[in-house]
Amino acid sequence: MMRKRKGYPVYPLTAAQKFHFFYQNFCPKKEVLNIGTSLTIEVEIDWELLRQSIYKAYERCEAMRVRFAKDKEGNCYQYVVDKEEREIEFVDFSGMSMEEAEKTMRKWTAVPFKLEDSPMNRVVMIQMPDGFNGLYLLASHLILDAQSLICFLKDIIELYCNAKYENVPYPKNMSSYIEQLQKDLAYEAGSRAQQRDREFFEKLIEESEPIYNGIRGTGQLEAARKKFKDPELRAAYNTSDSVDSELDIFHLEAEPTRRLMDFCEKYHVSLVCLLLMGLRTFFQKMNGHDDVSIHTAIARRATLKEKKSGGTRIHSFPFRTIISEDKTFLEGIYEIRDKQNEMFRHANYDPVEYFAHRAKVYPHEPGLTYEPMSLTYQPMTLQEKGLDKLGGIRYKTKWYPNGATTQAMYLTVMHRPEDNGLDFNFEHQVHAVSREDLEFLYYYLCRIMFKGAENPDLPIGDIIKLV
Repeated sequence: MMRKRKGYPVYPLTAAQKFHFFYQNFCPKKEVLNIGTSLTIEVEIDWELLRQSIYKAYERCEAMRVRFAKDKEGNCYQYVVDKEEREIEFVDFSGMSMEEAEKTMRKWTAVPFKLEDSPMNRVVMIQMPDGFNGLYLLASHLILDAQSLICFLKDIIELYCNAKYENVPYPKNMSSYIEQLQKDLAYEAGSRAQQRDREFFEKLIEESEPIYNGIRGTGQLEAARKKFKDPELRAAYNTSDSVDSELDIFHLEAEPTRRLMDFCEKYHVSLVCLLLMGLRTFFQKMNGHDDVSIHTAIARRATLKEKKSGGTRIHSFPFRTIISEDKTFLEGIYEIRDKQNEMFRHANYDPVEYFAHRAKVYPHEPGLTYEPMSLTYQPMTLQEKGLDKLGGIRYKTKWYPNGATTQAMYLTVMHRPEDNGLDFNFEHQVHAVSREDLEFLYYYLCRIMFKGAENPDLPIGDIIKLV
């Protein structure tokens, strides 16, 4: 392994990065790793000042200056360049309709990055038709996740406002990506912590085999049992042969959202516990199994340094619960909370290793799975992170789908900047999950969550009957 590239020290990939590589390899559309988003504010912008603020934010954030290269064996590694010198583009959409502007940004989001020695992100200054102005940001998941994306955008805006307005404080420094990277690599080099985490997950996997639950019931599982002539089979196919995806968004109003948040506050649980409880109860209703598994994403940003180091830190693991119908809704939620806390403690473990071990313990045909979907809850909003100090300037954020996914269905739940209500963003393979499936799931998910939040002492079986 060469130690330097273009004069910069080189580092191997982390487990989180390898995980993205792992599924990008299976995907014919390389843009599957693209994340596209825009942040616009309702104010006239000094574009030159904004451009300077973007360069400054690059300077403060090592992760956004990461480059990748491959050695002779084809192994990928990374290094961080000193500064970003490329031109920051400006695009004026003001003569178009909003639809045309958004269509253009969707197109940008579907263009894959060149992997070797080139920037893995792109920032465009945009003037929108609706009088809002700001930025479009495209980046590869290899160098960024939702939290580091919000961090970077917020840094640009705060730098800009500090330069432009009086009494707006200069933002606190970012922390070092390289330092965090070295910590992760030390963990992965056979540390005791890694061994403990490995033992935890291997034991969890070996306890017993999970079972697949479908949105519309047990049809997919039955089809797989028939195909393999195995009436005991517990896994099923849930993806289609096409990775083409669509993004469907359902909006929960501010007031009902508030009721769910109040419930979480009262019982000291996070919203993700309530979401998981709602989803698993829905699958329990549809399939008749007490045993439900869903993929969950863990952000791995517990310390301030991790929060501000940028990069991609998400590890995804199946989250399995076996909760009988005679337990109460609240007992179910507490069980989920305890199990989540336990998993968080071991979440540095490599997800690729997790799936390899599971495939060894329960061998079956590739492509069969136990999990019908993935869930991510993004609690961090620009609002609570200090952007409310801009003297009431209104702003909007929007996500643009990249058009490809390797999973049947991926739900990301986030707060809207306007009113803090919840947006349920379903990215799904068009041939695997239909818009009707999503409407059906969303309808029951909400009914279950509200019924449970209003009657936490009702047994789960009763809630299933009532909704």
